[in-house]
Amino acid sequence: MNKETIRIGGMTCAACSSRVEKALNKTEGIITASVNLVTETAVVEYDPEKIQLPEIEEVVEKTGYEVIRSAKEAPVDEHKMRKDKEIKTLRIKFILSVIFAVPLLYIAMAPMVPGISLPIPGFLAPDRYPMAYGLTQLLLVIPIVAAGYRFYTVGFRALVQRSPNMDSLIAIGTTAAISYSLYSLYAIALGNPHGVHGLYFETAGVIITLIMLGKSLEALAKGKTSDAIKKLMGLAPKTAVVIEDGKEKIISIEDVQIGHIILVRPGESIPVDGEVVEGHTSIDESMLTGESIPVDKKAGDSVYAATINKNGMIKFRATKVGSDTALAQIIKLVEEAQGSKAPIAQMADIVSGYFVPIVVAIAALAFAGWLIAGESFAFALTMFISVLVIACPCALGLATPTAIMVGTGKGAEHGILIKSGEALETAHKVDTIVLDKTGTITEGKPEVTDLIAAEDITEERLLQIAASGERGSEHPLGDAIVRKAENDGLKLYDVENFKAIPGHGIEGVIDGVHVLIGNRKLMNDRNIQLGELASRAEQLAEEGKTPMYIALDGVLSGIIAVADVVKQSSKDAIVKLQSMDIEVVMITGDNRKTAQAIAGQVGIDRVLAEVLPQDKASEVKKLQDEGRKVAMVGDGINDAPALVQADIGIAIGSGTDVAMESADIVLMKSDLMDVSTAIHLSKSTIRNIKQNLFWAFGYNVAGIPLAAGLFYIFGGPLLNPMFAAAAMSLSSVSVVTNALRLRRFKPYH
Repeated sequence: MNKETIRIGGMTCAACSSRVEKALNKTEGIITASVNLVTETAVVEYDPEKIQLPEIEEVVEKTGYEVIRSAKEAPVDEHKMRKDKEIKTLRIKFILSVIFAVPLLYIAMAPMVPGISLPIPGFLAPDRYPMAYGLTQLLLVIPIVAAGYRFYTVGFRALVQRSPNMDSLIAIGTTAAISYSLYSLYAIALGNPHGVHGLYFETAGVIITLIMLGKSLEALAKGKTSDAIKKLMGLAPKTAVVIEDGKEKIISIEDVQIGHIILVRPGESIPVDGEVVEGHTSIDESMLTGESIPVDKKAGDSVYAATINKNGMIKFRATKVGSDTALAQIIKLVEEAQGSKAPIAQMADIVSGYFVPIVVAIAALAFAGWLIAGESFAFALTMFISVLVIACPCALGLATPTAIMVGTGKGAEHGILIKSGEALETAHKVDTIVLDKTGTITEGKPEVTDLIAAEDITEERLLQIAASGERGSEHPLGDAIVRKAENDGLKLYDVENFKAIPGHGIEGVIDGVHVLIGNRKLMNDRNIQLGELASRAEQLAEEGKTPMYIALDGVLSGIIAVADVVKQSSKDAIVKLQSMDIEVVMITGDNRKTAQAIAGQVGIDRVLAEVLPQDKASEVKKLQDEGRKVAMVGDGINDAPALVQADIGIAIGSGTDVAMESADIVLMKSDLMDVSTAIHLSKSTIRNIKQNLFWAFGYNVAGIPLAAGLFYIFGGPLLNPMFAAAAMSLSSVSVVTNALRLRRFKPYH
């Protein structure tokens, strides 16, 4: 199964995207296709044995839209350049339309304003020179129609193909107005001066102008929805300094290959992913993790493309280039998420598919109804045009994807990668979160927590001897003791007669003293009395710590406790989740006593202990069987089955693990606070989508009866087609503007 993203040009409303999506999904060999109006893309999964990409592109073109093939191999900002060009073209066409629409509207309306004598050239007086009056309007409307020619080419083609869209409504409405005006002009030519009352050129001209204004504003607003992805794309440097034969050489970023040695000076961006081979520095990785504190880097450490070298000069070996870098993977993930659909969008898609034909039918019924009711042809035509113009499927089509684009982009800014619209929607329903203990609630590596020395030895001396002995051990608890001594700057001794005792500890001679380091069983085997330290050791064990005994020359000299310590932010994060009415459950392979101790520290009541990695998924399933919406938070490796089983899988990692297929959401900082931020972002986005859908549906429910003259029957107002056009444009712009409010989202800390 292959997955491709195809860029599509020419879609103007939800009916367009719905039509392309239906055509693709009906095609044999295509498994699923999702077309997004805002991103102008189709994400297609297909069977390469049954259909190839060129054939899929052909299906899109047969529906009447353009496949933009250059974008796939083009530079990352090619899409932005194309959108900027489109906005510029729309602006020019709008200005051109205004230049002709203003005098057209003035000439048409000046003689009709009651009680006011607006100046008008004598040769254009409608009562004296009706033919000159009509021809002038025709000449003024022609450039406006030419500027909006796409409404006609796309709209009528969609009609012919029996899948009308928003352009079809505009095309039918304005064509009806122009056709009736041409008929009236013909009547004037035959000698009927009353034909001037049947001229509707200004209606068509102003409608096209206002809709082009709406389209320009909409394009500008839609451009802002993808600001986050543009920021990410703009971070990568365009060149790299490569060391070849001892000399520096500046090459294009596209020419960097794996294995190249790259030099980066202070203040410069890292061009590709790699591993430091020389130098020491600190690097700002906030673009990857959202974490503002620079990270120290030395030989052997990894560096990532587009992060910023703060103070030292380093050389590193390129390990990932082009589309394999962490930045490229993040951009790909965000783009895919922005192109995906949330289940809530399906309702709008279904409505949009039937919307335009229903509107045309309502407009025709309104036209016929008013004629039957005895109103004039001009009155009925006005109602017909108003209904066609005000009914806008654009707002419906924009309601969901704009909010998803802004929401997923905002998440990426804060180090939260949401992989799909479905994940974004599901997250707001979560009522239970299962947290893996090691590496999620805790740091994931043991640390020395307590030093308890007997009366005849200092804590420093105890640590120095213990670390000297453990230096020869490979046990992670021993590593923690060695790390603590090194951090404290203690000198370590050589060990003589070193002996590892499996499952118990170690033995040796250090600085002339016989040393035993290990668990209680080792002490009991060697008949070493624990004395007063026994109760202290039990207390440490109850706190979830592992006590290690140190005996010197057969006498117990102290205890060093080691534990996988709780992350600083874990307790606050869990309190925050609980304040959101979410039950937090801890799952771990540790024994129940240790697990309960850790859970007690962070305020978790429900603990699933002694669970093997392969059984974590079944524990999640048991929670789901209780009727819960479950999110699983883990490190994405041994937790993969549980991440998949959960309604939402959240991988908590370093930001370089963005390719973890098992997770729906990837938190690039190892910070549990981001779990609450992700859920809060989901709630904010879904609330925004519901607002957009409410206004989009509400606008059409109220607007169409008004335009059809339903309220006029009961003494209410009529809607002029020009006001209908302004309202239609405003509805789309208001939906996009509402979605842009999500850009003000702040982390829920």
